[in-house]
Amino acid sequence: MQETTYNLLVLVFPVLVPLALAALTAVLWRNHGLQRIVSVIGLGAILGCSGLLMMAVLRYDILAVEFGSWPVPFGISFVADRLAAALVAITGVLALCVGIFSLRDMRQLHIRGGFYPLFFGMIAGVNGAFLTGDVFNLYVWFEVMLITSIGLLALGRTRAQIDGAIKYLLLNLLGTVLFLMAVGLLYGAAGTLAFADLARVLPTLEASPGLVGAAILFLCAFGIKAGVFPLFFWLPASYHTAPFTISAIFAGLLTKVGVYAAFRVFTLLFTVEEAGIREIVAVVAACTMVTGVFGAAVQWNIRRILSFHIISQIGYMLMGLAIATPLALAGAVFYIVHHIIVKANLFLLAGAIRQASGSDDLKKSGGLLKSHPWLAVLFLIPALSLAGLPPLSGFWAKFLVVDASFKGDMAWLAAVALFTGILTLYSMTKIWMEAFWKAPAQERVRARRVPLAMTAPIAVLCAITLFIGLSAEPFVQFAEKASVTLADPDVYVAAFFGTETEVVDLAIERSEQ
Repeated sequence: MQETTYNLLVLVFPVLVPLALAALTAVLWRNHGLQRIVSVIGLGAILGCSGLLMMAVLRYDILAVEFGSWPVPFGISFVADRLAAALVAITGVLALCVGIFSLRDMRQLHIRGGFYPLFFGMIAGVNGAFLTGDVFNLYVWFEVMLITSIGLLALGRTRAQIDGAIKYLLLNLLGTVLFLMAVGLLYGAAGTLAFADLARVLPTLEASPGLVGAAILFLCAFGIKAGVFPLFFWLPASYHTAPFTISAIFAGLLTKVGVYAAFRVFTLLFTVEEAGIREIVAVVAACTMVTGVFGAAVQWNIRRILSFHIISQIGYMLMGLAIATPLALAGAVFYIVHHIIVKANLFLLAGAIRQASGSDDLKKSGGLLKSHPWLAVLFLIPALSLAGLPPLSGFWAKFLVVDASFKGDMAWLAAVALFTGILTLYSMTKIWMEAFWKAPAQERVRARRVPLAMTAPIAVLCAITLFIGLSAEPFVQFAEKASVTLADPDVYVAAFFGTETEVVDLAIERSEQ
C-alpha cells in the first residue's frame, strides 16, 4: 500500500506542483517580489519531484497509476517509462535555469501580464503530456500548452509580439483540429483511447481507412507541433518576438513535446511500416534538416538563426523514428535530451549577448571577445555541441543517428544529416565572428555588465553539456534501454494489465538485451 501511494505521488507531483504554483502566483498577482521568491522555491521543488520520479523509474523501469480506482481503459492514468521520466527530469532542470535567468530578463510589464502563472501552467502542460496514459488527455495537455504559450508570446503586447502570437496560434489551431479528428477516428475504430489498451487492441484489427486516416492525421498534427517541413512557418515567425526567457523555454521544450508524441504514437500504437509512413517520415526528416539549416544561413538576427536551427535539428530526431531500429531510437532519445539543453542555452546566450552588446542583430554587435571573454567561452560550448563536434554531447547524438542510418540502409539520410551538420557549423561560426571576433559597430567607453542571474544558468547548462559529452556511456546506455521499451512495448502494456512479477521479469529481460 505504501509503495502504491509513493508511486502515485511521484507520478502526480511533476504536474500537481506547477499547477499549484500557477494558482499561488496568480493569487500573489500584485506582489511581484513575492512572486519571484515563490517561483524560485517552486522551481526547486519541481526539480526535486522530477528527480524522485527518475529514481523510481530507474528502480522499477516503468510506473503506472490509475486515478479514482478506475481500471484501464475507463479512467485517467499516468505512466512513466525511461523516456518520459528523462524528459520530465530535463524539464525540471531547464525550468529552474530559465526561471533564474528570468529574474533579470523579465520586466514589470511582463510580470503584471501574468508571466509566472502562465509559465507554471505551461510547465504543467508539458509534464502532463509526457506522463499521460491516454490519447485524449494528451490532446488536453496540448491545449493547456497552447493556451499558456499564446499568453506568454503576447505578454509585452507589442505589435511584433501580437503578430507572432497570431501566426503561432493559427497554425497550431490547425494542428489541434487535426489531432482531435485523429482521436475521433481512432476511437471509432478501436473503441478505446488508453495507450496500453490500444497497444493490445490495434494489432487484432484489420487495416481500415479510418485507422490509416488516423495515423496520417496524427503525423500531420504532431508535425505541426514539432515544426517539421513544410509546417514550420509559425516557429521562426514567432519565437524571436518574445522575451529571451520565453524564447528559451519554448525552444527547449515545446517542439520536443510534438516529437515525443510522434514517437509514443508511432511505436506504441502504429508502426512506421504502415501505409508508407516510414518513407514519408524519412523524406520529411531530410527536408526539415535542409530547409531549417538553409533558413538559418541567411539570417542575421541571432534568435532567428537559432529558430531555424530548431527546425533543422528536429529532422535528426525524426531520423530515428524513420529507421525505427533500437539503435536509431536510442540515438533519437539521446538527441532529444541533448537538444533540449543546448538549444535553450543558446537562446539564453542570445539574451546575454543582447545585454552585453545592446542588440541581438549581428550587424550591430561585435567586440565581445575582448569585453566579455567568459561569454565567448560559454557560447562556444553549446554552439559546437549543436554542430556536432567531439567530444561534446551533440557529437554522440549525431553519431548514433547517423550510424543507425548506415546500418538501416538509409545512407542517403545520413548524407543529408552530415551536410546539415556542416552548414550548422557555418551558422555558429557566423555568430561567433560577428558577435565576438569582429570590432564592435560602435566603440563603448565602458563594457555593459551581464548580471550573475543570467550567466549562472548558462554556465550550469554548459556544464551539463560538457558532462554528457565527456561521460557519454551511461547516457547512451540509458537511451538504449529506453529505446528497447519503445521498440517492444510489452513492458508498457504489462504495467497496466500484467502482474507485478510479469512487469519485473519483462524489465529484467529488456535490460539484459
